[in-house]
Amino acid sequence: MFEVSPEWITILMSISLLVGLLMGHSLAFVLGGLAVIFGFIGWGPDCFYMFAGRIYNLMNDYILLAIPLFIFMARVLDSSGIAETLFDAMRYLFGPIKGGIAIAVIVVSTLFGACTGIIGASVVTMGLLALPVMLKYEYDKRLSCGCICAGGALGILIPPSIMLIIMGNQANLSVGKLFAGSIGPGLMLSFLYIGYILIKCNLNPTMGPALSKEVRSEVSNKTIAKMVLKSMVPPMVLVIGVLGTIFFGIATPTEASAVGAFLAFVLVLAYKRFDAKEFFEAITQTAKTTSMVMMILVGATCFTGVFLGLGGGDVVRDLILGVGFGKWGTFAIMMLILFVLGMFIDWIGIVMIVFPIFLPIADQLGFDKLWFVIIMAVMLQDSFLTPPFGYALFYLKGVAPPEVKTKDIYWGAFPFWRLMELGLLICIIFPGLITWLPSVLID
Repeated sequence: MFEVSPEWITILMSISLLVGLLMGHSLAFVLGGLAVIFGFIGWGPDCFYMFAGRIYNLMNDYILLAIPLFIFMARVLDSSGIAETLFDAMRYLFGPIKGGIAIAVIVVSTLFGACTGIIGASVVTMGLLALPVMLKYEYDKRLSCGCICAGGALGILIPPSIMLIIMGNQANLSVGKLFAGSIGPGLMLSFLYIGYILIKCNLNPTMGPALSKEVRSEVSNKTIAKMVLKSMVPPMVLVIGVLGTIFFGIATPTEASAVGAFLAFVLVLAYKRFDAKEFFEAITQTAKTTSMVMMILVGATCFTGVFLGLGGGDVVRDLILGVGFGKWGTFAIMMLILFVLGMFIDWIGIVMIVFPIFLPIADQLGFDKLWFVIIMAVMLQDSFLTPPFGYALFYLKGVAPPEVKTKDIYWGAFPFWRLMELGLLICIIFPGLITWLPSVLID
């Protein structure tokens, strides 16, 4: 409708997106609103036909049915108190080690991440359970906050992960292969965090003192063993029920999500943790979270349609490839763009916006598609810990005691997102960490 060059479209849409977010508006409505404005500028009222088509195709996608089911599974587990039992067992198990409670946080977060796939649930749960305990035993506030945020962020990488479901949908990749490929990087990051905590607390024991003999003597070794075995049952049942059915070809990811939701409900009944009020709350929160995710997807798909349709994708692609840094230099630029975007935009918006641009570039440069998508997932871990809009930081701040300041959470997260970058480098040097398991488990 109006003659605007693709270069100006790229600049104006990018600046408008940043301004809208900095003004505090919801990502879904910023993306959707900009799509309408620039779509009308480019095509007039005809843009609405494009919006209707993209939204219909999105809502007609079978794989997205897994999202509410995995969210429901996470909410049921969160309200059941199973995480509390697991943390109590692990903190006594690792308590005699310097930094043991912080290590317990990472272990529980890893196991909980394998049962939920939602960062908010993991960070809030561990913030409520672990942070008061670590402060009670005089752990360094920054280390305590950092391990909770980093451990919670693992939930979006370790399967079953909502992020991987959407990535698979957008990249036209098997979600099962993405689940298998993300297990190695997820466990590797978990070990990196544990290694960092051990080194830090052994060099400076005041940062994470071991539990005293008096505290350890409160619970016998036999009791601790029983607590560990009993608390490990729910996550193991869910991991086998969800990932096992996918990897052995018994169910699709969508069907496996239904299995996971059913098993979570059965476990709550078996452990006598069912509460009608909390169950209704889990259903309500599932509806709210699913609605939020879908609204962002709707806004993002419309924004992406306009951006690509008006030539913005070609401009960004030509700019990245035109720098002339070669294969790995171009790869580094894409990772840098992801890092910067992660400071301001939710991962859903990032995936929807950059996938149509980055995946053709990666294919042109000869990168394995599965490997590249998992690498992006590892990189997007940063987006939850980097200020100003790191979601894990704000989740923790919302439940932290008054003596824990925002700066403690920010500085506590800093070394952990540097460890994420180290993990990214390891995945680049050893690509088999990502590609081996999918090649073995899934044809």
